[in-house]
Amino acid sequence: MPSNVLVAIRNLINNPVVSIVSHYSGRNRVNGVGDALEKYIKDLFAGTLLCDDEYQKMQSYQEVFSYTGNQNNPPDIILKAGDSIEVKKIQSSANTLALNSSYPKDKLYSDSTMLTDACKSCEVWDVKDIVYVVGSVTDESLNELWFVYGDCFAADKLVYERIKNTVISGLHSISDIELAQTNELGKVKKVDPLGITDLRIRGMWSIFHPKKVFDYLSKQNISSGFKFYCIMREEKFQSFSDEDKNNLFSLAEGKNFFISDVFIKNPNNPAQLMPAKFMEFYHG
Repeated sequence: MPSNVLVAIRNLINNPVVSIVSHYSGRNRVNGVGDALEKYIKDLFAGTLLCDDEYQKMQSYQEVFSYTGNQNNPPDIILKAGDSIEVKKIQSSANTLALNSSYPKDKLYSDSTMLTDACKSCEVWDVKDIVYVVGSVTDESLNELWFVYGDCFAADKLVYERIKNTVISGLHSISDIELAQTNELGKVKKVDPLGITDLRIRGMWSIFHPKKVFDYLSKQNISSGFKFYCIMREEKFQSFSDEDKNNLFSLAEGKNFFISDVFIKNPNNPAQLMPAKFMEFYHG
């Protein structure tokens, strides 16, 4: 059965799970809170939060996901005929998200050199919307969760690739060095006279936390408990089925869930404002 962000939000509101590590203890053992967060996000989209049968859960995952990735290559999840998902775990006090060698993405493109062959061939696709899922966690619990579409806060890929390609071009302009083929910014072979030292040049990208990027949006005056936020362009929201939209609107009637029409800055030209949907949910 197809899934999407609205389905995941509905599952979150109907069954809020904050103590994610204890939720996945026992048979579903996890290696720390980061592993628990990724399992939690998968279960939100697959509707398997309350499922204890691992075999049944695997079958549900197969129906909903066309790809589940690894830690070294984005994305973490691709929904069948749907969006891609990138999960980021941070400490509650962090102001930036570490993206490592992958620059911020407004969309996910199948010709990206950062993707695995399995990701590129998981289904027939060229471009997918990408959702950054950012969880602020303690040792045991999830304190705050954001769903933000990449095209709401990342610029066009050419903005980042211009910097990346300039660095690579600069490396190639250095005389008398041996460069190796790599997906990183560069690798210089045999730097020293003995030819025993190599130099790897890696990009270490980061981006501000959505909480800081969208600090101009007015939020409900609720200071304690678990907080969830979602931001997407209005046109994206309207692309979902009427059934999914109506199911979500029906929850905004007394469950501390709010949907607002807002305007956000265009990542490619902040002087322009874009219509968007801003969703908030509070628990505890």
